[in-house]
Amino acid sequence: MHPQHPQPIRERRHRLPREHDRGRVTAAFTLCIKDRVAIFEDPFVVAVFTEMLGSALKAQRCVAPVFCFMPDHLHVIAQGLDDLSEVWRSLVTFKQQSGYWLKLHRPWCRWQKDFYDHVVRKGEDLRSQVLYVLDNPVRRGLVKQWEQYPYKGAIGYDLAEVLGSVPM
Repeated sequence: MHPQHPQPIRERRHRLPREHDRGRVTAAFTLCIKDRVAIFEDPFVVAVFTEMLGSALKAQRCVAPVFCFMPDHLHVIAQGLDDLSEVWRSLVTFKQQSGYWLKLHRPWCRWQKDFYDHVVRKGEDLRSQVLYVLDNPVRRGLVKQWEQYPYKGAIGYDLAEVLGSVPM
């Protein structure tokens, strides 16, 4: 407590209630590597993590219309397929499994404690969010066009079909 402020400072709750992450919902997530270590410049690591992400999504009855591994963080939009789906739980599971893999294989590297998530509401434009994810490597100056970036994709969707529904 601050001597002039007798009341303890309360941290603001940054999460929506869990019921907002269950069922047929769509959510955007950003998971960052601690100290901005560029672990996702290694194609082997990206392949291993993509497999883990797919398994975690499938276990929670979810899919990802788009994901993009940037050098030091991951963007993914996840969707629940039915009323039993849990998009938040799928990313927590992925983060735990991949964190354990990092501990074993890249012990100098780990995830940041929390991650950013945003439930996409029905009125929001999912297309613009997919394009935002895909344009991250362009904004970062890694490629001239997002199509050139190798560490993007979709899980449970064909990326070409997802992109075909997105105006360019």
